Amino acid sequence: MRAMTDPRPLPFAKMHGLGNDFVVIDRRGPAAGIALSGALIAALGDRHRGVGFDQLAVIDADPEGVRLTFHNPDGSVSAACGNATRCIAAVEMAATGADRLRLRTGRGVLRAERTADGVRVNMGAPLLDWDGVPLAQAMDTLHLPIAGDPVATGMGNPHCTFFVPDACAVPLEAFGPAHEVHPLFPERTNVEVATLTAPDRLRLRIWERGTGITLASGSCSCAAAVAAARRGLTGRAVTVDVDGGTLHIDWTDDGVWLAGPTAHVFDGVLTPEFLAALA
Repeated sequence: MRAMTDPRPLPFAKMHGLGNDFVVIDRRGPAAGIALSGALIAALGDRHRGVGFDQLAVIDADPEGVRLTFHNPDGSVSAACGNATRCIAAVEMAATGADRLRLRTGRGVLRAERTADGVRVNMGAPLLDWDGVPLAQAMDTLHLPIAGDPVATGMGNPHCTFFVPDACAVPLEAFGPAHEVHPLFPERTNVEVATLTAPDRLRLRIWERGTGITLASGSCSCAAAVAAARRGLTGRAVTVDVDGGTLHIDWTDDGVWLAGPTAHVFDGVLTPEFLAALA
């Protein structure tokens, strides 16, 4: 692959779903052959000296048509990123005119469909056994032995969902990182605090592993909706209000469908000077 010691302009796109924002690099065109070093990912993720993102999404060619890889700002890899998948699917559908799309991720091949309001994506079946999340040892994922009685769910990445009287009153900036590294989660975990506001509606706040507090997260919203349904708090079709807006989750027999708005904000080019500084 092309080394960053010979930097040339690098095109990228900026997208977001409800403020859950992404830098997207498409390696099927001019960016083909670019190796994304940890230094480059960290520099891109810097909101003051780079571009800034909750996740970096990289597009590569695949027999299915599209293959996606996701990186957190700390450089770690995430198998799933629902909002980024929806954003990229929306752009791909607009470019090709297709109403359906298949995208390969670390979560497997995900299906996306055009709807009257935008694009929805099937995030696959939730992983409900301890070793699928994964947890450090065998236990009931519906009631973890952690203060607050949270639920563990795997959505291609691990989740720990707490049901609380008022999600907005939780000091998430301290609560999130303390639980992200709980020893029951060998791969760390996303942390969600959720409040039931109606029979099929949740108010959700999110701490993403490797990122921090985010305005929205597709996989976190899916995990919280699955946890609420398993607890008998809601049905399987749930509206989730996050800090950035509203997502709709539908846990059906063929997986967990995620729907909500997407935005392609702008296209840009990283300059040779920016890239040379990382060499």
